[in-house]
Amino acid sequence: QVQLAESGGGLVQTGDSLRLSCTASGRPFSRYCMGWFRLAPGKEREFVAAISWSLGAKYYADSVKDRFTISRDYDKRTVYLQMNTLKPEDTAVYYCAGRASCFGYVQIESYDVWGQGTQVTVSS
Repeated sequence: QVQLAESGGGLVQTGDSLRLSCTASGRPFSRYCMGWFRLAPGKEREFVAAISWSLGAKYYADSVKDRFTISRDYDKRTVYLQMNTLKPEDTAVYYCAGRASCFGYVQIESYDVWGQGTQVTVSS
């Protein structure tokens, strides 16, 4: 079984940058699709970005595609989310998650492995 652990969250100001990391441990997962989701107060969990672990194909929500970049380091088994030009509306708990493929990558219920989440707070 794969375990995921996020890190890198924090308190920043509008316009700042943060890089989140998600490190995987456990069994090999060469076919995995890794996604980032966020949960803001009073809102439903929403898709942010996803990456195909083997192919490197990337997918973004419209709200972040010009500001966030997802990437992976195969050797470190780590997926990153570089977040630039942060806004107060980006404030949320950010989760990484994994599933067998990136087909239907926005479907939250299809991800079967989740990290514990990391808090990102953007002050105005």
